[in-house]
Amino acid sequence: LHTDLDPGSSKIKYILSGDGAGTIFVINDKTGDIHAMKRLDREEKAEYTLTAQAVDRDTNQPLEPPSEFIIKVQDINDNAPEFVDGPYHATVPEMSVVGTFVTKVTATDADDPVYGNSAKLVYSILEGQPYFSIEPHTAIIKTALPNMDREAKEEYFVVIQAKDMGGHMGGLSGTTTVTITLTDVNDNPPKFAQSLYHFSVMEDVALGEPIGRVKANDLDIGENAKSSYDIIEGDGMDIFEITTDAQTQDGIIRVRKPLDFETKKSYTLKVEAANVHIDPRFLSGGPFKDTATVKIVVEDADEPPVFSSPTYLLEVHENAAINSVIGQVTAHDPDVSSSPIRFSIDRHTDLERQFNINAEDGKITLATPLDRETNMWHNITIVATET
Repeated sequence: LHTDLDPGSSKIKYILSGDGAGTIFVINDKTGDIHAMKRLDREEKAEYTLTAQAVDRDTNQPLEPPSEFIIKVQDINDNAPEFVDGPYHATVPEMSVVGTFVTKVTATDADDPVYGNSAKLVYSILEGQPYFSIEPHTAIIKTALPNMDREAKEEYFVVIQAKDMGGHMGGLSGTTTVTITLTDVNDNPPKFAQSLYHFSVMEDVALGEPIGRVKANDLDIGENAKSSYDIIEGDGMDIFEITTDAQTQDGIIRVRKPLDFETKKSYTLKVEAANVHIDPRFLSGGPFKDTATVKIVVEDADEPPVFSSPTYLLEVHENAAINSVIGQVTAHDPDVSSSPIRFSIDRHTDLERQFNINAEDGKITLATPLDRETNMWHNITIVATET
């Protein structure tokens, strides 16, 4: 600092006041030279407002009005770019076309954006090629490879660098990571685990009872993996049905109508699994369904004998002779094995033991005389048992 007064005068004293006077900045009170006593940081404080005055060394009286001046701290490139929001996570659908937007990252640089290139950033990919690219100035990340398949690789680890000085030599840099996950699209059809399934079922199985499960696996996930099952061909389309287990995505085969081993011993069905949610973009890749053959063997259950009639009406004279045959019942074993049958009377229904039955041929005979006036009707139960 210099006053307009005679520069040779030793009576002049220079004093300094304001931001940082006496600590950061000191003045030589004889020469007016100002020195910075501490290292300055523009990012902490970019400018200082100071007041200088020339006074009489003896009286301290001002020799001229105070003069205000500003010291500006000029920027140097002493701050590296920083990704304050990192690390990043992003998703993009699998099989996306090249150039599909993934995400945008942002780095900040504390240096002066106006002065020089200290805060002029350029972005590049250090890891993650050839799958992804980044636009150098906007930091927009895009896909760089077609037909990226989630079923082959689901997650990618990408390292992004931001470099100041416009990316030139000597610039400072910072990095961040972006974890990119491919989201699923329906690009895979369901596929049966096996082309032929064998099940066996007892002929007396209850209606609605599950008799077996088939499974069409789908490499996709979530909604894209859901399949519905149908019986599309076969000699048991009206006998069996198939439904989808919402939890496991299995096809559950159930019986709709009664089975009879003696009538039909086996069935062959053709079942189909078809994706519920189709993506029209991938229809050219083939039908999003698959078929499998199901063979069902009906097994013989040991069924009880069947009478030729549920009720028999026998008429007999009250004076019929003892041991005379008054009627006959017949029954057969519906099983293929056709076991011999023995007949008996349920004595709870014939407490007075008025009747007998031949165990072999079912002929009913009188054991005691009958009296119409005492008892006009007798209701007895006959039991047929496989021997």
